[in-house]
Amino acid sequence: MLNVIEVINVSKSFATSRLPWQKKKVTVALRNVNLEAKEGECFALLGPNGAGKTTLIKILCSLIVPDKGDVKIAGYNLKYHEELAKSQIGLVTGEERSFYWRLTGRQNLQFFASFYNIPSQLAKTRISELAELLNIAEHLDKRFQEYSTGIKQMMAVTRGLLNDPSVLLIDEPTKSLDPNMAQNLRTFIKDELVAKERKTVFFATHQIPEAESISNRIAIMDKGNIKSCGTLEELRRHSRSSGDSLYEIFAELTNGNVKGT
Repeated sequence: MLNVIEVINVSKSFATSRLPWQKKKVTVALRNVNLEAKEGECFALLGPNGAGKTTLIKILCSLIVPDKGDVKIAGYNLKYHEELAKSQIGLVTGEERSFYWRLTGRQNLQFFASFYNIPSQLAKTRISELAELLNIAEHLDKRFQEYSTGIKQMMAVTRGLLNDPSVLLIDEPTKSLDPNMAQNLRTFIKDELVAKERKTVFFATHQIPEAESISNRIAIMDKGNIKSCGTLEELRRHSRSSGDSLYEIFAELTNGNVKGT
């Protein structure tokens, strides 16, 4: 299978200081990260809070630029072919402020569809089809400000799929979802997007059961480093842990840093 996502020696640091005369503190978010995700693969980036997962997602969709290294999406290098690479990407985050709260869900989605230059009638069809697949059709004509946190998250997923991307990037896919909605979304990702439509889904999570249940391969990240990457069986073979569970492997590789998982 082709590599649809390639991350090559990517590093990123942030310099911060509280006051102008104070010495800047440098925080290393990513250290020489190398990853590949294949066509039609569900790839989980698993790590504790602060591991660098969100930074990598933002680099993949060109929201921030790495200090060094290269990123290729569907063969397009983000440095030289940013627009072509971005045309292959759908992004899902839990950032509610990016929606217009006084508009309905449908109006929001139609507005965002216009950014992709999707013809109006095609956008209407696409919105209706996605809403049915994600079980949110009954909410489309309510104002966004009336939605529960879970419905807002599902609207974000719908928005990320409007342009029918070959690559879907998701930061914490089931954040704020109740157990039923979370399971519905996992099933949708695994059965519809990956198995049926052959999309590449790359998602960041700190939930070990979520990574284990829907991903083809898992990269375990901690403190900006990729500690191990592969299928669950490959992670087991490379682990020094006495146990076979992903939880035990994760604890070993992150020095017991399982808080929040």
